Amino acid sequence: MDVTNYAVVIHEEAEGGFRAEVPALPGCYSQGESVAELMENVREAIAGVLEVLKEQGSQPESNIQILEVAV
Repeated sequence: MDVTNYAVVIHEEAEGGFRAEVPALPGCYSQGESVAELMENVREAIAGVLEVLKEQGSQPESNIQILEVAV
């Protein structure tokens, strides 16, 4: 089984909990009360998006770069 790693951007919500987005998979978002719950949920979201892309005969974007910028 092939494993692909995806960058996940995590945001802590002011009212509590966390949300995540996956830049390489537009529209792939999730949330959770803890980071552990969030990671479980985002794995499920990624799997779901990848399944839909597969059914559509599409591939995830491959030209995404995540860079850290010091200011």
